[in-house]
Amino acid sequence: MTLPRFDQIRPKIEKHIREVKDFPKKGINFRDIMPLFTNPQLVNELCVVIADHVRHSVGHVDSVAGLEARGFLFGPQVAIQLGVPFVPIRKKGKLPGATIEASYQKEYGEDIVEIQEGAIKQGDVVFLIDDLLATGGTLRAAANLVVKAGGKVGEAFVLIELAPLNGRAKIPDVNLTTLISYDSA
Repeated sequence: MTLPRFDQIRPKIEKHIREVKDFPKKGINFRDIMPLFTNPQLVNELCVVIADHVRHSVGHVDSVAGLEARGFLFGPQVAIQLGVPFVPIRKKGKLPGATIEASYQKEYGEDIVEIQEGAIKQGDVVFLIDDLLATGGTLRAAANLVVKAGGKVGEAFVLIELAPLNGRAKIPDVNLTTLISYDSA
């Protein structure tokens, strides 16, 4: 379910997404969200709209968890709007102290993401946020981390989904909302 406000903000956001052909390698059309940050009022409006979506569609959440690195651009702002903590999900070795980890497969091997122990408590409802859903491995690992820590994923939100890569198939148990879906990768 999406709120009408997503329909209102989507065209504004789309105008700020730049397609970069053959980046980072030939054959890939990269969707660059960085031009969005030249318009701080629009970034703020987007985060308010996402927080409103959470209130109306998810209900109560105990925290917002953002995936490194671009989930960090929106996650803290959405958490502030909701009045809940922000939980960073980082690549292995980037967080001090005891951590909980989950692995996932990448094109040429395995990678690991972590959260700090105690960041998510037993029974916590967590809203996951990231910029992009491609093959779904990172989001799957993030959802696994939440559960491993004792929490529950209330919903995952991504700004962009590359539909042909079928990342949704890796997270069939996670309610996912996408702002913009592209039919080509």
